[in-house]
Amino acid sequence: QVQLVESGGGSVQSGGSLTLSCAVSALTYYYMGWFRQAPGKEREGVAAICRDGSTRYADSVKGRFTISQDNAKKTLYLQMNSLKPEDTAMYYCAAVRSRIAYYCTPGLSPPEYDYWGQGTQVTVSS
Repeated sequence: QVQLVESGGGSVQSGGSLTLSCAVSALTYYYMGWFRQAPGKEREGVAAICRDGSTRYADSVKGRFTISQDNAKKTLYLQMNSLKPEDTAMYYCAAVRSRIAYYCTPGLSPPEYDYWGQGTQVTVSS
């Protein structure tokens, strides 16, 4: 059974840092991503990474967030620095199941993703 389990959320002051983790089990993925959803807003893509290390970021987090993966540990990470109150949201990791392709371009659109975790809350106070 495929499982994605996020951890590392919490409360932090503006300018602070947090690192989110997502443990992946029973899945060979094509690429994975982090998404967030604030109350009353649509879920949005934050960052995504292919197994070959190619990455993509939303403009709102470029230069502040870093996505990475440890294939041996089957864990996805999101290092978040210089956090702002507008980063407050539930953060989800998600995965696209493995496929045959010549190259990988990680996407940030929720419908592309096949599997989702339950989310971890990040709250940034001013």
